[in-house]
Amino acid sequence: MSIKNISLTPIGKVKSPYKQKFGIPRQANLASSAIGLIKLNKSFTDIDCLREVNQFSHLWIVYLFHETASRKWANTVQPPRLGGKQKVGVFSSRSPFRPNPLGLSAVKYLEHYKEHGSIYIKIGGLDLLDGTPILDIKPYIPYADSIPDANGGYASEKPQKKLSVKFSESAKHELKVYETKWENLRSLILETCSLDPRPAWNVEGSDSKQYGVSFYGINVKFVVNGDVALITTLQETKAD
Repeated sequence: MSIKNISLTPIGKVKSPYKQKFGIPRQANLASSAIGLIKLNKSFTDIDCLREVNQFSHLWIVYLFHETASRKWANTVQPPRLGGKQKVGVFSSRSPFRPNPLGLSAVKYLEHYKEHGSIYIKIGGLDLLDGTPILDIKPYIPYADSIPDANGGYASEKPQKKLSVKFSESAKHELKVYETKWENLRSLILETCSLDPRPAWNVEGSDSKQYGVSFYGINVKFVVNGDVALITTLQETKAD
């Protein structure tokens, strides 16, 4: 392997409720109801690859920002935590627009199993787009990975819920239908929309624009009035 030109082979792919980039929490574990699966590739169908993984509550997931991998990167970015207006160095951020489009997330391990010859790892609190290629999985080790006195700079505090979420009468009826298939759909909508997924530079008060977030192929449309996100409609866009 050349140090100048490194080639990596994905070990699996994510099956996520998030079908588009817009609306995905900007960090892992902000939406505990975001539950998904990692399906390991055929080369890793030996269940021994995961022997004793159930001893760990959380896992580090190394992955590829596949949808933005071909996009150009810049020396500076404008992180959402600073309102999307102030610039910091790309290596002082977790922007997906990087020299090497690699991501890292700590997610909750729920279970793993083998089904129809494939191995699946069920994870919670994920912040990954559906279809994301997985490059590596490592156990989260608290004594080494958690540093209590670490300084988080401009991102020291966990993002707080910004909006209360309400459903229109028609959205309530539509939700009841879709909940028969996805029982965590309601909590996923509440957790994700309360974080205000709108662009960081456009989150001051009311907004006349209607936005759409896709969960499990359900297009959830909402408008923001003050500190309330009103879910106006839910519509299935494709089978999942």
